[in-house]
Amino acid sequence: MALVNAFEKEGNFLFKHRGEIPIVLFLVAIPVVYFTDTNFLSGQTKGIIIDIAVSISILGFLIRAIAIGTTPKGTSGRNTKEGQVAESLNTSGIYSMVRHPLYLGNYFMWIGIVLFTYNFAFVTIITLAFWLYYERIMFAEERFLERKFGDAYMNWANVTPAFIPCFRKYKKNVIPFSFVSVLRREYSGLLATVVGFVFIDDLRIYFTTGGYKLETTWHYALIAILLIALILRSLKHYTSVLKEEGRS
Repeated sequence: MALVNAFEKEGNFLFKHRGEIPIVLFLVAIPVVYFTDTNFLSGQTKGIIIDIAVSISILGFLIRAIAIGTTPKGTSGRNTKEGQVAESLNTSGIYSMVRHPLYLGNYFMWIGIVLFTYNFAFVTIITLAFWLYYERIMFAEERFLERKFGDAYMNWANVTPAFIPCFRKYKKNVIPFSFVSVLRREYSGLLATVVGFVFIDDLRIYFTTGGYKLETTWHYALIAILLIALILRSLKHYTSVLKEEGRS
């Protein structure tokens, strides 16, 4: 098999299994938290790291929210069951600055959790692993878009960075931002991120004290986000409150 075809096949396979990434990350985090020595870090330093980690994850969520909230129905995207789907090419708004804003958002959301382990080597390793994983996915996605849209795609791709945004290239969105779209599509990602922080915090407490401490800020945040997610999921599946015309 030609290398280009192998990359595309691997990318499609990895895309379909991308939902398993959090599980792998959680499993790998267990020994990392256990063996990470944090005694050299002062309480103030740990507090700063936590603030930075949370801010990075929030940044990732905001990037995803902007992309999802300004994306019309039928634009370039994919479905795990039906394969890749795109009726039109999305090149305005955040997509005029970067070709893969959702994956960029994913990186920041998860690297914030990784930083919360206080293990900077782990941050580097996960960054490299993320790039190797998503590079294949982006390659497969772009092959599909190139075949689907031809020169229109190539003209956009040739001037738009794949992963690092170029703010000078910004073009106004073709449709306004929809907060409802974000509520409908992003509650699960936000919940998963909070679960990640809670998981790391619980691991650290357990390895340090041999027990669990349930009354923490992280657990209160988890309960709040879980309730919000359940409400939004119910509204999405059992009512028309979050439905919008012309939105995916």
